[in-house]
Amino acid sequence: MHAFNFKLFPCTECGKYYRHNTALVIHRRTHTGEKPYSCSECGRCFNARSSLVTHGKIHSGEKLYSCSECGKSFSKTDDLFNHQRIHTGEKPFACSECGKHFSNKSNLAEHMRVHTGSKQFGCTVCGKSYARKDNLISHQRSHTGEKPFTCVECGKCFSTVSGLINHKKIHTSEKPFACSECGNRFKQKNNLVRHQRVHTVQKPYACADCGKGFTTNSQLIIHQRIHTGEKPFTCSDCGKQFSNKSNFAEHKRIHMGTKPFSCSDCGKCFCRKDNLIRHQQKHNGDKPFCCSICGKSFTHNAVLLRHQRCHADVKPYICSDCGKWFTHQGELVKHQRIHTGEKPLLCPDCGKAFSTVSGLINHKKIHTTEKPFSCSECSSSFKQKNHLIIHQRVHTGERPYNCPECGKGFTTKSNYNIHRKIHTVRRQLSCIQCGKHFPYKSQLKEHLKSHGPKE
Repeated sequence: MHAFNFKLFPCTECGKYYRHNTALVIHRRTHTGEKPYSCSECGRCFNARSSLVTHGKIHSGEKLYSCSECGKSFSKTDDLFNHQRIHTGEKPFACSECGKHFSNKSNLAEHMRVHTGSKQFGCTVCGKSYARKDNLISHQRSHTGEKPFTCVECGKCFSTVSGLINHKKIHTSEKPFACSECGNRFKQKNNLVRHQRVHTVQKPYACADCGKGFTTNSQLIIHQRIHTGEKPFTCSDCGKQFSNKSNFAEHKRIHMGTKPFSCSDCGKCFCRKDNLIRHQQKHNGDKPFCCSICGKSFTHNAVLLRHQRCHADVKPYICSDCGKWFTHQGELVKHQRIHTGEKPLLCPDCGKAFSTVSGLINHKKIHTTEKPFSCSECSSSFKQKNHLIIHQRVHTGERPYNCPECGKGFTTKSNYNIHRKIHTVRRQLSCIQCGKHFPYKSQLKEHLKSHGPKE
């Protein structure tokens, strides 16, 4: 056995040792920030000549090192080694905190900052900090508006390479990410990850206010605006505000008159894709979402979820003016217009204003002779569906509104409300002579004549 004695050169700043003085000199530049080697093409500076030589291959396009598996070429040997681990699946760098493995040392170093909370790269404009320098560079483009990555197909520009890569998949039919459960394929891996939570019912993002879980962080952020009341998206045409960008974009189509989604069966057009999907289910009669309590079926899952609140008696939305509670947010919005007097929906034919969309739709039928709702018993036609339902009670004898005082039944709620007044005003409208009760004041006056004139 031969003993080899090496002279070691220590760094006075951090105590690290090197076998060669030249290596120590290069290392010291990490402390001093000195970068004496400059690229003549782009001006970027480096602390070692070898780093400059490697960098120069980016401009020359020289890639000497090729992968034997897929043929991809690289300008640096360590980049080739890191790439080859994709084929071998090797991840030799393990996190001592959580055990997660990585294929290269730099990714492990970035991951370790998650545990330490270190964010050493700060933005000089807004002060926001990042664990990775490339994330800072991407963020700074939000201030400068720089979008250096351009799509060769359509010319659209992006601020990040990943944004460009994801966009380029639009121009191809390639969907490389497949779900092992149902076979659905996706263009982007993050879309597959979100989809797989449908099968696992995994909802890792929970609301701190109500405990409701969500499959994505963006869904949680939008939901939290229900509690905070935040509506950051404002329509420049009418001033209406929205809590999420998609609803805002759909609303803008109302002002532009754009209805890009067309039904292939009847040609009817819609502003929103989900409205088209719901409409198409009317043609095929498909109602796949069934209530487990009452058996009622619905065309859309969101409608089923709203319906189930009726059974649970859940009313999460409260009016700040009168304290009344509502099952759905839409009901609260319509109710609040009673207090504000707001009627934002105008009839284009006569200019009459309405507080609800349904009120406007029903009104617009006055201007047409169309009566789309026909009775199967007598062929009578009606402009509104609720009028047909009331009419059909003539044939069925149904009287769904029963008086709790006398048991009398009524076909309409308005007739029921009129009848209820008989019981509520009976004590007030009674004859002082004989005690007889009357439902209406006019009847009491007629009765008083039977007792003769007052003496």
